[in-house]
Amino acid sequence: MADGFELFTDRSVVAMRVNGELKDLATTVTPTDVVEPVTIGSPDGLSILRHSAAHVLAQAVQTVNPSARLGIGPPVTDGFYYDFDVEEAFTPEDIKSLEKAMDRIIRQGQRFVRRVVTDDQAREELAAEPYKLELIGLKGGAAETADNESVEVGGAELTIYDNVDPKTGETVWKDLCRGPHLPNTRMIGNGYSLTRLAAAYWRGSEKNPQLQRIYGTAWPTKDELRAYQARQEEAAKRDHRKLGAELDLFSFPEEIGSGLPVFHPRGGIIRQEMENYSRKRHTEAGYDFVYTPHITKSNLFETSGHLDWYADGMFPPMKLDAEYDADGHMTRQGVDYYLKPMNCPFHNLIFRSSGRSYRDLPMRLFEFGSVYRYEKSGVVHGLTRVRGMTQDDAHIYTTREGMKEELTSTLNFVLKLLADYGLEDYYLELSTKDPKKFVGTAEAWAEATDTLREVAEASGLDLVADPGGAAFYGPKISVQARDAIGRTWQMSTIQLDFNLPERFDLEYTAPDGSRQRPVMIHRALFGSIERFFAVLTEHYAGAFPVWLSPVQVVGIPVSEQYGPYLDEIVGRLKAAGVRAEVDHSDDRMQKKIRNHTKAKVPFQLIVGEDDRDNGAVSFRFRDGTQDNGVPADEAIARIIAAIETRAQVTTTGQA
Repeated sequence: MADGFELFTDRSVVAMRVNGELKDLATTVTPTDVVEPVTIGSPDGLSILRHSAAHVLAQAVQTVNPSARLGIGPPVTDGFYYDFDVEEAFTPEDIKSLEKAMDRIIRQGQRFVRRVVTDDQAREELAAEPYKLELIGLKGGAAETADNESVEVGGAELTIYDNVDPKTGETVWKDLCRGPHLPNTRMIGNGYSLTRLAAAYWRGSEKNPQLQRIYGTAWPTKDELRAYQARQEEAAKRDHRKLGAELDLFSFPEEIGSGLPVFHPRGGIIRQEMENYSRKRHTEAGYDFVYTPHITKSNLFETSGHLDWYADGMFPPMKLDAEYDADGHMTRQGVDYYLKPMNCPFHNLIFRSSGRSYRDLPMRLFEFGSVYRYEKSGVVHGLTRVRGMTQDDAHIYTTREGMKEELTSTLNFVLKLLADYGLEDYYLELSTKDPKKFVGTAEAWAEATDTLREVAEASGLDLVADPGGAAFYGPKISVQARDAIGRTWQMSTIQLDFNLPERFDLEYTAPDGSRQRPVMIHRALFGSIERFFAVLTEHYAGAFPVWLSPVQVVGIPVSEQYGPYLDEIVGRLKAAGVRAEVDHSDDRMQKKIRNHTKAKVPFQLIVGEDDRDNGAVSFRFRDGTQDNGVPADEAIARIIAAIETRAQVTTTGQA
């Protein structure tokens, strides 16, 4: 018998997996246990570090404000948060004092000590914490929990973690928690920072009290913290919401509602180019374009199962078509209509509208389909999380024998098209069945999952597991793309579905004359146009490749007399389909250059006396470099070539 401290002397080991379960290093193990070290820099180790930092934050808050009541404090991507019920809200100025209180706790090296308790014991010890009592009362020791609440009560037994003074052995603070934690607070070190304040409803419900949330981040070293902060600063500069306003691309008018964007003319150009290129490539790949309405009677989503499994994500129904007599008595019941959250049920009806033969397969239906999903106001975020969106949605119907080949070609099509938009660094994620939320047989799910895994592995890309992450009707492969500053975005998804063809009774005639079920492949390449627009805006920091830029060329005359010469060159560019204009404003030349550089125009063509006399122009690029005295014919050819090759041009030599 030994514990983790005896097994692992490396100080970077902060916890361990025992028979697959995360445990504190203080846990005793037997010779038959399978034990693996968890280092602080691993994904599990970072989560433990951040969870421990959240506890220290909560202790610091109650040191500064003893009347503060505790909510929950889970680790999240790149950091942690803790929710508090306080009479007077914290302000940004309070952050420093809280960090000083945390520093004192960290330097003390308080030990995190796990203690198993009964529900009654927990209620007695945490009698002054109403939110903790609610979790105990609702969940008990082993009941189901929401993701963030599981850090408190999601284990097989109820536990409290005591923060113990290493000198006196006194418990100085405690919290309801599942764990595990670092061995002591000193291991948090100086690689942490509190980042921002926010408001959050208790347990995510607008019916519950609003708490104050404090966010933070934690890393194994100060250098890693600084690197993260530098990435955050760069991400802030690239924030699509900021750039969307600065470049006049889109907005969210209050009069329309939360999560419902409008695209301005310049943003409309980018979106049109994105969609047009996608249409062209889909046509070349043998897709048929379809169009479906935005609303439908409820029975369509009853058949598909969406009302059983996805109702919380749908807008409330509209009661329509009721009829009344002259006295106001209803003579005909109304029908519930829903805004559609998905396009797939509509495409199934198109497939089912006439008899299908194996000769018709694979049938590839494609639509830029508008869908509507009820997102809570707290999670709506710019263009990346909206309530009304347009999906580039395809549904492919194929035979069971042909599904692997079709999945392979679909994945290759997706990866090539993403590369054409400038995203070339990616890996794959395989999302498998949620055991509590699925339709269909275990056999069908296993076959679908195995087939997707084989296709993903054959691509040669890294494959990461996402257990339980599939939609209710089938497993999926998702393409996880890294942007210019290394952030990962979920992009295209490919889902294999044996279940909806069954629910919609889809059939085709096989070569032997028998009736067979097709296999259905769901495929969204952008995810949604809006979200992909946001990703590209941040990836390029608003400096789009020439083919996507709203204005591709601006002519700037050194003085008014050179304007007509530039008008002639720009006229030739416009005739070739280039989005070009001449700045004839009264601004001085240097101000014009600044304005169009700020607008991230790829090419500025500057013309003075020598340029006009020699039939030339001078290129000025986004980074301020210039290429002077370029013959007009050559300049036009270079600009057109940059557009046709979808080049990214920011400096001399790239075009």
